[in-house]
Amino acid sequence: MKAIMLGGRFNPLPRFDAWWQSKDQGHYDSVFLTVLMLVLAIGFVMVTSASIPVAERLYDNPLHFTIRHLVYLGIGFSMALVVMRLPVSFWHNYNMHLLFSALLLLILVLIFGRNVNGSTRWLALGPINIQAAEPAKLYFFVYLASYLVRRHEQVLENLMGFIKPLIMLFVFAVLLLMQPDLGTVIVMFATAVVLLFLAGAKLWQFIGLMLTGLAAVGVLIFYSEYRWRRVTAFLDPWADPFGSGYQLTQSLMAFGRGGWFGQGLGNSIQKLEYLPEAHTDFIIAVIGEEAGFLGIAVLLCLLFILVFRALMMGNRALQKGMSFHGFLAYALAIWIGFQTAVNAGMASGMLPTKGMTLPFVSYGGSSLIIMLMAAALLLRIDFEVRVQGKQALSGVKHE
Repeated sequence: MKAIMLGGRFNPLPRFDAWWQSKDQGHYDSVFLTVLMLVLAIGFVMVTSASIPVAERLYDNPLHFTIRHLVYLGIGFSMALVVMRLPVSFWHNYNMHLLFSALLLLILVLIFGRNVNGSTRWLALGPINIQAAEPAKLYFFVYLASYLVRRHEQVLENLMGFIKPLIMLFVFAVLLLMQPDLGTVIVMFATAVVLLFLAGAKLWQFIGLMLTGLAAVGVLIFYSEYRWRRVTAFLDPWADPFGSGYQLTQSLMAFGRGGWFGQGLGNSIQKLEYLPEAHTDFIIAVIGEEAGFLGIAVLLCLLFILVFRALMMGNRALQKGMSFHGFLAYALAIWIGFQTAVNAGMASGMLPTKGMTLPFVSYGGSSLIIMLMAAALLLRIDFEVRVQGKQALSGVKHE
């Protein structure tokens, strides 16, 4: 088997390259786009189902959140079309501008932000609330991919080259923790660590960074009363089922009631305001109750296909020497995959409870719009890789 080395690491993905090319010879990854549309459709149906009770009580309109979700989809698709028209070089050339705009948004949130449930994470622009952490994630990953291209040798050869992007991550983390938003910090940290490792960072640096990150998270949890309550509730939610363990126990009951095949669409009991955030952070619990284990398995398989195809996009880009395209595709794939795993793990009691949406499925304007932009960026990366491949092939034929 042909071995491809990525940043000094053995890359096993090329074994699938022949399958990729034989299945999809168009201008874009039609499998990725088809699966994305399926996941968005599932998300729309489940947001409608999960949000009806709370929408009827709060707004006297059972379709309030459904209508807003459609508006967010419209904005997201419009932004996705803009992203697909932009060359990937735009993101590379303007990565620092995007990075500082993300920092500015995070600072503005702390000054002018709207406080909800003790967290200041949203900037109110009329009827729309912008969660600054969402674009911050995307723009930081663009910066990190660009840095790895510009300073790749420094990352491989000296410690300072490895530490520089982590200093920027630390700045982001401080601003996010002031909101507070530990979940976003963990997602950004995990994605950055994996991407640095794939880029060729030394194993001892990788292990040291992981241990440092885990220690930092442990300290943040230990010295924060509400985070400590969440961890203890995660360890034994039934010890306080009407207090700190309430949200998790209600989620677990939804999964248990769903069984293998679910109670049927619209038949969830937990969404009748027993389970808080049923249409946002805990939507997968409602899916489990209404569609059962089978429904969740299908949804997670679809999301896995999205992540896998994104990884393949990055792999093909790196094979063709398009480093920025490759690193950025890897970063977006890791981000989507890790956030999916955290959301599913949180709702099922495998991880402590955190406020984090299920990509492309949960209700949430900023998250949905930014995720659609990330998906469009992946399609644009794939398009440019295919175009270069066809041009190279044409040049060979002419010779």
